[in-house]
Amino acid sequence: MNAIVAVCQDWGIGNEGRLLVPNKADMRSFVAHTTGGTVVMGRTTLEGFPHARPLKNRRNIVLSSREGYEVEGAEVVRSIPEALAAIAHDDPKRVWVIGGARVYAELLPCCARAYVTKNACTLPADAFFPNLDEDPAWELERTEGSGTTAEGVGYEFCVYRNLDVRA
Repeated sequence: MNAIVAVCQDWGIGNEGRLLVPNKADMRSFVAHTTGGTVVMGRTTLEGFPHARPLKNRRNIVLSSREGYEVEGAEVVRSIPEALAAIAHDDPKRVWVIGGARVYAELLPCCARAYVTKNACTLPADAFFPNLDEDPAWELERTEGSGTTAEGVGYEFCVYRNLDVRA
């Protein structure tokens, strides 16, 4: 399993349910990596998508503790163990944890890699991704390019490897 996320310099990922940095290259990278695979997300992340609809061309698994919560086109699970059971037979290289902060925190230890778009800015955030640069269980494996957004924010695509998970 992998995580995929866009962060600011302080590892902020969102504010009031919205991404912090509009970045078309990051969106293209997200689509290229996740299409054809399985995405695992929290309810709030799903509800932040346009029309609160599951992502096309992917198996969508949504974590929600709300009783009776259902989403057409997605599988709703109630717990992390239930989510892990749902993906047990999927190709782990094609399973992507896509947020939010609590789902990342709980599933990151199970991820072999984290694909991180690092944006060279700091913006007000109320949701954060764990700082992998300070976590001894993670190492920067490689960078896959960089650029600048239309708004002038520099970014870099980084891949981190979890030293505690075999991939």
